[in-house]
Amino acid sequence: MVAIGTLTESESEVNLRADRPWVCVVWDDPVNLMTYVTHVFMVIFGYSKEKATELMLKVHNEGRATVSSGTREEMERDVQRLHEYGLWATLQRDDEF
Repeated sequence: MVAIGTLTESESEVNLRADRPWVCVVWDDPVNLMTYVTHVFMVIFGYSKEKATELMLKVHNEGRATVSSGTREEMERDVQRLHEYGLWATLQRDDEF
């Protein structure tokens, strides 16, 4: 038989935090052309030219943009793929942005 109890505040914070998704963030760099970054977003994520351009402009103007979200493993894979194309990308919890 399992005893039913209440979670402490710190336990419930941990449980809620575990449910939050991870995000892949692309950072601005002085190397890659804007057209190239747009192309990479279209190839990797299958974004339309309009969506890829919107994200590229956010990277260019704001210094970074969240380009995908999901499980940690999915975001690690997205970061790796972006690195293979020469873009600067990281992953982090969605709520840490």
